[in-house]
Amino acid sequence: MQAAVIGAAIRDSDIVELLQAGHRERAFALLLPRYEGKVYRLCCALLRDRTAAEDVAQESLLRVWRALANYDGRAALSSWIYAITRNRCLTALAREKATPWASATAVEEIAEELAAALDPSCPREPADADSELLREMVDRLPERLRQPLLLYYYEERSVGEVALMLGCAEGTVKTGLFRARAALARELKRRGLDDPRYWLEDAS
Repeated sequence: MQAAVIGAAIRDSDIVELLQAGHRERAFALLLPRYEGKVYRLCCALLRDRTAAEDVAQESLLRVWRALANYDGRAALSSWIYAITRNRCLTALAREKATPWASATAVEEIAEELAAALDPSCPREPADADSELLREMVDRLPERLRQPLLLYYYEERSVGEVALMLGCAEGTVKTGLFRARAALARELKRRGLDDPRYWLEDAS
């Protein structure tokens, strides 16, 4: 996680310099295109509802704008932005339970790894017809396992970046990913679907 924090700090040094010089509007003009998409995708992973994610992402960026003058540099700018976003997401979840959601891309990549784990000699190509089942299984995972799984596969973030976005240690992310895949594998076995050939396109 430390490497991700250092990298983020270097990338955002131009914004921080503008803030230190008192140029809040110019700093936000650089910040918005850099973080708008990242904030939205983090909201998607935490809320599991794209419509709600759009609203909370806009609210989070508004909070960032209002608080920007008070940013003191004690945390990396990215960490500070993600912390605000997480807090807004938690508030939204407290107001209303989010609708389950997971991307098809993430589901396909998870299926590939599960098939390989069950039998490394088999080709790793999931069947499109079975994506919905795995999507439902991903949605049923506990939040602490589902969130890193979606960020790692759907967002295609590194372990360090996922740790930064969720505000936790890299080891926590790795453990979460391992336990999430193990939980999915157990559920497949319980359903009698642990034969990796089930996930191949030519499966009967």
